[in-house]
Amino acid sequence: MRAVDIIMKKRGFRETGAGTLSREEIAFLVNGYVAGEIPDYQMAAWLMAVYFNGMTFDETAVLTDVMLHSGAVMDLSGIEGPFVDKHSTGGVGDKLSLPLAPIVAACGVKVPMMSGRALGHTGGTLDKLESITGYKTGLSVDQFRNYIKKTGFAMTGQTKEIVPADRLIYALRDVTATVESVPLITASILSKKVAEGAEALVFDVKCGSGAFMKTLPEAEALAKSLVGTGTAMGKKVIAMITNMYEPLGNAVGNFLEMEETYNVLKGTEPQDVTDLTLQLAGWMLVLGHKAASKEEGIQKAQEALRSGKALELFLENITLQGGNAQQFVAECGKRRSPHTCHIKAEQDGFITDIDAFKIGIAGVNLGVGRNKTTDAVCPDAGMILHKHVGDAVKKGDLIMDVYGKDAECLPAASDMIKTAIRYAAEKPQMRPLVFKEISAADL
Repeated sequence: MRAVDIIMKKRGFRETGAGTLSREEIAFLVNGYVAGEIPDYQMAAWLMAVYFNGMTFDETAVLTDVMLHSGAVMDLSGIEGPFVDKHSTGGVGDKLSLPLAPIVAACGVKVPMMSGRALGHTGGTLDKLESITGYKTGLSVDQFRNYIKKTGFAMTGQTKEIVPADRLIYALRDVTATVESVPLITASILSKKVAEGAEALVFDVKCGSGAFMKTLPEAEALAKSLVGTGTAMGKKVIAMITNMYEPLGNAVGNFLEMEETYNVLKGTEPQDVTDLTLQLAGWMLVLGHKAASKEEGIQKAQEALRSGKALELFLENITLQGGNAQQFVAECGKRRSPHTCHIKAEQDGFITDIDAFKIGIAGVNLGVGRNKTTDAVCPDAGMILHKHVGDAVKKGDLIMDVYGKDAECLPAASDMIKTAIRYAAEKPQMRPLVFKEISAADL
């Protein structure tokens, strides 16, 4: 078997078009690349062929499975399930995993959650968690297992041993303009999610200016690929396509979003984060056989909030993973960067847009995110929104508090934020929080 033949088959011939690859061919290429036997230039050529010609659900499922078994897999045997996780394709102010995991765990479903860091304009769950003093996300397999046993969920990052093929291939995609390939995105996401031990998955596919998928057709293509490939791998999968045209919630930033998570679990704010969290929880409970319908699942999730059980598990997890829960609670509402400025309405009228992408880029400048994986983040940087799309404002009304890593970053970030906000005399037509839901029956 030769790499060049596999590349040619996927590239296709003028007469026959691209071919469907066998398990053996995909395994030969991926495993050879991980072992250093296939060079970057051949893997890059194959990635570009996939970018242009795509893959079938079965091919993508094989690619996912081969990547999954390129390294270690979390062993959750001996722990009573069910195991259900949720994955977001990334957004701005998207802290849903943080309240979702304890809510679902409080309802009897185990949530093994492997998360990532901020890159580009989107935030990272690990950076948010590590803004809590002492909180550790680099868990061993034994720690991951033990914490799931104790609280029903655990939060960890991808290690070098978990899915090494994904780490290597993603780095190559990043520099060869093949990141946006739907089958490659699908295999990257699913290989990590299956490696963590999830039996069923709910995907939050973001759509809008602050998402990687800017349009509904793009988001729907990815959602169908995730559902179709996951189903081909024997997993139960639901995808929700959700609104990412403006930031989610009132907070954008690492500690600020942990604080907002605490508020959601206390039942105080904000409504969009709470509503979307409950909808995701509803589907997770259906897939975990704890509810017969999404509506019943939502009711059970609401009870987990009302009873205080979800908040209790959240605080217990902070302690288990090395944080100081009492200190965290004491800092909520008080811990802010001293480098601050305020964004005020520039005219009377209604806010018609708060461009999530521009807010995310402003956040990177403030220190919320990173341009390179080696960049440090500032845990106390970010933004607090006091107004949202559809709100009426008078000139001079406070729209946003802005917190930076230093005083020097504030002017450029403020200018970017101002260009993200648009006004009109009439109230805009409001977009729904959820655009569409996709299951295997919709394929």
